[in-house]
Amino acid sequence: MASSTRNGDYNEGEIRLWQEDGWWIARDVDTGVTTQGESREEALDNLDDAVAVHTGERGREPTDEELRALGIDPANNTTGDQEPPDVLD
Repeated sequence: MASSTRNGDYNEGEIRLWQEDGWWIARDVDTGVTTQGESREEALDNLDDAVAVHTGERGREPTDEELRALGIDPANNTTGDQEPPDVLD
């Protein structure tokens, strides 16, 4: 749950937007998803896309055919008993 730093009221779906090193940074407070863009609009568009993927509204696992087209053997594309790296959390 997020709350506004301006007045302390609860704001569901809060987004924070700021400029840093010439880039616009957009963060969805509830999910923690953060993106950037050269303009405010681009940063917010990127955020919309990233949150949709994060929440499962968009995106899917690649098919075996798609993996083969990229030169990846689906039979060898498993983590087995290993945990995925932290960057995939």
